[in-house]
Amino acid sequence: MTNLAAILDDTTAKYPERTAIVFGDTRLTYAQLTGAANQVANLLVSRGIQPGDKVAVSIPNLPYFTIVYFGILKAGASVVPLNVLLSEREVAYHLDDSDAKAFFAFEGTPDLPIGERAWAGYEQVEGCTEFFLIKLDSAAPKPVEGPEYYAPLVAEQSPQFETVERDDDDTAVILYTSGTTGQPKGAELMHRNLRANAGLGESLFGADPEDPDTYLAVLPLFHIFGQTVIQNGAILYGGTIVYLPRFEPEAALNLLLKEKITFFAGVPTMYWGLLQALEAAGDSVDVETIAKNMRTAASGGAALPAELHREFEEKFGIVIQEGYGLSETSPVASFGVRGEKVRVGSIGKPVQGVEMKLINDDWSDVPDDPEAIGEIAIKGHGIMKGYYKRPAATAEAIRGEWFRTGDLARKDEDGYYYIVDRAKDMIIRGGYNVYPRELEEVLMTHPAVSLVAVIGVPHESHGEEIKAVIVKKPGDPTTEDEIREWAKGQFAQYKYPRIVEFRDELPMTATGKILKREID
Repeated sequence: MTNLAAILDDTTAKYPERTAIVFGDTRLTYAQLTGAANQVANLLVSRGIQPGDKVAVSIPNLPYFTIVYFGILKAGASVVPLNVLLSEREVAYHLDDSDAKAFFAFEGTPDLPIGERAWAGYEQVEGCTEFFLIKLDSAAPKPVEGPEYYAPLVAEQSPQFETVERDDDDTAVILYTSGTTGQPKGAELMHRNLRANAGLGESLFGADPEDPDTYLAVLPLFHIFGQTVIQNGAILYGGTIVYLPRFEPEAALNLLLKEKITFFAGVPTMYWGLLQALEAAGDSVDVETIAKNMRTAASGGAALPAELHREFEEKFGIVIQEGYGLSETSPVASFGVRGEKVRVGSIGKPVQGVEMKLINDDWSDVPDDPEAIGEIAIKGHGIMKGYYKRPAATAEAIRGEWFRTGDLARKDEDGYYYIVDRAKDMIIRGGYNVYPRELEEVLMTHPAVSLVAVIGVPHESHGEEIKAVIVKKPGDPTTEDEIREWAKGQFAQYKYPRIVEFRDELPMTATGKILKREID
């Protein structure tokens, strides 16, 4: 069977009583996890969900995410994971664009009302006909009227279900990625893409089902890095997933110790946060035991500073392995080679089953010279099927079997790649990709805004911060704070510009293009 959900079925058949999930005092075995996923699959089938239908999910790092994810796959449907920080407007766009038929959303917390925004967005989309509200405390009042509770519905379903067979090239997940052309696009990831990428665990990290890892899930599971490397990798190799809904350095340190975490993966800001928390805690944290347990530390999403490499190795006694990939490549395309000396600043070599090369704008190959810079193109098992309902965007990104990434790099004599710049106009804030064009298009709808340029500026902990430089309409009394507060309601929490600055004019070329490189 080629359904990605078969990795859960296979592991359950071999290790039914092994612990699969840990959240607080809750522990589920693989048999219990599969039973819960089967109940979700039965619920979906009872509501008319067919193989190939799309089902959206807005759940933070909780066991529910994994249960629902595999339940959707088992039913033969495709998962559409949504960032839990999306605004009402953004939720509606993603549901409509993906043709989602059903939607699972977590209630959230007072400071992060996921359920309220999810329900408000859902109500705007006619084609999405089922909404299931997940609450940690099902006895508590509903945060919004209308949604059906998840818990009593799945409790009525059988924990037995035969996973629906799917073809290798059927879509397993539609993962939305922002683009330079405005609205986010859905990358269609096939069952074979995701299974092959999760299967890199053995060659990259020494994963062994007979000596399984315990993974700390701090990377958002609705993003491809956490979804593939942590969730799917753990399940394929019979590991244990320990969930942390929001990355809080102190909580992460406690879990590293308490649950004897052996596998930690994060973006650079998370490693920075751990070190800061460790320094603040002084001698109260048993670093020696944490270091003794940890076998793998992996990083991606942005370049890891050399000082961070050095300091983490000094404190925890482990070398961080860096890798590179994109949503469109499922994601891992290159990684540091296990057992070799880490080359700080490098994204490693292409992983097993993947080829990489450097190309020019016209797709021609860049000369094989260590000083030559070109755009990274990738070929291999992780390349997406295409952008959902966007043939033109797909044709622009994929030629033959090669996908062009938009990232500029060089390659040394030993085949290690080093990213030097981003061809796409992208900001990376705390490991999240933010595309200025999308923000600019929405900011331009504000009645006070005449012209706007969104740029990234250096930030100590987030890597980059988002800054909107605005030319106001003459005589408008709107303040910078008012623009910032308005933007806060339009975008996901990580996206809105923290810095808003008014200027009389923006630098431009003779053809009227804004010269962002001259803005600071």
